[in-house]
Amino acid sequence: MPETTESESQAQPESSVINELCDALRYVGDVSYAILPEDLAHNLADLKKSFLSTMRALIDKDIDWVDARVAGGDRLRQEWQEKWHCDKSEGAPEPIN
Repeated sequence: MPETTESESQAQPESSVINELCDALRYVGDVSYAILPEDLAHNLADLKKSFLSTMRALIDKDIDWVDARVAGGDRLRQEWQEKWHCDKSEGAPEPIN
């Protein structure tokens, strides 16, 4: 029988508890669909998947919108910096040779 280190023996109980909790949640999810008639369970699942797909599409559009706003902000910042450097150089005296 291989020996386990102290850190390995401490990690295994935590992993076991997490696995047991995940199994319990899966069972509750299975029961929630098993108590319904088969056609109703499938229709409910299709409705939920449709809703989640719509939410995903909305989130993707929001992410694209944020990316576009950041790109626009970068563009404006660069324009402002160029304008600031241009205005600053117009007011500066000519260098003496």
